[in-house]
Amino acid sequence: MKYPLLILSVVFFSGILQAQQVIPLWSKKQMPNSKGLKIKDSIANERQYVVANPNIEVYTPSKEENRNFAVLVIPGGGYARLAHVVSGSQLAKYINTLGGTAFVLKYRLPNSPDLKQREIGPLQDGQRAIKMIRALAPQYNIDPHKVGVFGTSAGGHLASSLGVNTDDYTEVKDTVYKYSFTPDFMILLSPVITLADPFAHKGSRENLLDKNASKEMIDRFSTHLHVTEKTPPTLLMHANDDTAVPSLNSVFFYTALREKGINASLHIFPHGKHAIALTHNPISTQLWMPVLDSWLKELGY
Repeated sequence: MKYPLLILSVVFFSGILQAQQVIPLWSKKQMPNSKGLKIKDSIANERQYVVANPNIEVYTPSKEENRNFAVLVIPGGGYARLAHVVSGSQLAKYINTLGGTAFVLKYRLPNSPDLKQREIGPLQDGQRAIKMIRALAPQYNIDPHKVGVFGTSAGGHLASSLGVNTDDYTEVKDTVYKYSFTPDFMILLSPVITLADPFAHKGSRENLLDKNASKEMIDRFSTHLHVTEKTPPTLLMHANDDTAVPSLNSVFFYTALREKGINASLHIFPHGKHAIALTHNPISTQLWMPVLDSWLKELGY
């Protein structure tokens, strides 16, 4: 797929959002790890259960407020669905208020019948999305060296996977392939990090790896075990009363980052459970938004 075709493939929408664009990640018959089955998207109750054609939705700030950084927003959903509104478009619009351009990732779910190898499907789409954002940086007035990820819950697992993986899974050798797939920073909100008991989110692990995953596979996809000196700066935020994904997940990742000397910030709020979002957060948990804003400014964004 040539670079000009990326621009031509943009689809414009009208409606509630003033400027939303959807850009396919892969051209037809080029999507890696696909059996070539004809499947259809399935969306209900602001959740997407089948992603037939992975893509990125673009949300842009005003030209006057653009701070030239980009964020790939990765929705959660336990690798069984995508909560693409509450942990996708809502967060994207918040990033716009900070002057960032946001791209919401619609990634293939591991249970898709079209995937040949379930556990790498989301990672392939995430790596491709980061490459594509960098390829499109001139169009959106983005600094290609200021492209980060923001993942929630299982989306946080995928986001952290993008930060620690050194192998390129995208496969397709086109003009987008040459760009780096490693994010420049990571924002992880209530992230799934470890896939090992007793602190794993069992649903995410089983949906990603299958119910009978080996210890080798569990360790391979437990992201805190793969932090290196090249892992990007990371902001972690969690609620101490999160019973779905224990806050120790964030502690494990933070500890691994500090051991490697990586710029890391960890904020664990007393309350908030596993529903930290833009609204209806209890008391101090509301502070996650100004914390994020200040952290980005400290990084120079």
